[in-house]
Amino acid sequence: MARFTEVYDAHYPRVYAYAVSRAGGQLAEEVASETFCVAWLRIRDLPDEPLPWLLGIARNIVRESYRAQVRRESLAAELRTWTTTATGDVGDDVADRAEMLGALAQLSDNDREVLTLIAWQGLSPGEAAKVLGCSKATFFVRLHRARRRLAHALSTQPPAPPSRARAERKVTR
Repeated sequence: MARFTEVYDAHYPRVYAYAVSRAGGQLAEEVASETFCVAWLRIRDLPDEPLPWLLGIARNIVRESYRAQVRRESLAAELRTWTTTATGDVGDDVADRAEMLGALAQLSDNDREVLTLIAWQGLSPGEAAKVLGCSKATFFVRLHRARRRLAHALSTQPPAPPSRARAERKVTR
């Protein structure tokens, strides 16, 4: 405990200054705090000269913060596309979604997970492979097979009932 207190008192200002220079004032306190939380958890790994080690931890926290920000912005952009005003018939969109969800329900949990990691979570194949604990090549094989099974499920599924707008268009033509 005394060693940690000594390191904290001696190096907090420099870790905080580093965090301000890398992440800005808004995140600096959080980065510095998280850096010392990691140091506390890894107190046995604390080297004799702790400042470079602490700054390395802070650097990793800043990088992860940027990655998380990019993921949040990507998700926000994707959600904006989902909430844009429909240009076509909303009934058609609902029918298409229902058809896709029905086809997905026919797939195994593994196939659904492979497809949703890419399509809905927006992960790269490499990231999705890490989530599943397999190689990138193995993931590509699983993705190919899952897509093939999804296409088969969509082709064998009974067509969705026509939307009211579709039915009215057929009658009026």
